[in-house]
Amino acid sequence: MSPYRFVFGKMCHLPVGVEHQAYWAVKEMNINTEVGTAERRMQLQELEELRLDAYASAMWYKEKIKMWHDKNLRKKELKVGQRVLLFQSRLKLMPGKLRSRWIGPYTIIALRKNGAIELQGSNPDSPSFMVNGHRVKPYREGMEAFVVDNIPLLMPDYLQ
Repeated sequence: MSPYRFVFGKMCHLPVGVEHQAYWAVKEMNINTEVGTAERRMQLQELEELRLDAYASAMWYKEKIKMWHDKNLRKKELKVGQRVLLFQSRLKLMPGKLRSRWIGPYTIIALRKNGAIELQGSNPDSPSFMVNGHRVKPYREGMEAFVVDNIPLLMPDYLQ
């Protein structure tokens, strides 16, 4: 079943078609006072069938997109004792474009059933804290971060 249908001889999205049909039906009922109640019932029944068809089509489309989204998600397998990086979500007015928003590594102390994770810094004396499990990602051991030297840009002589 496709969310697209022919309405008035043109291909359009089904909810748009339902809107056009509803407008047409209301206009016909208001103008044609000589139309019998049987014809009005038939028009309303056709309109109701079209609305139900649009609803079924939209539900089918949502289910299809949800299945595709769920299929492409990667599951995080986190364990106690594993090292992770934490997403730093603080508001910064002028963040550096190339600055990483991931800080750490931290060690997982405990996993909660509600998705919360208790973390502790790399120093064993550091206090532990709780974060949402969506804010962490596994830390790859052996990957080193290099600090790039700052190179000051000199202003040309003709601008000084």
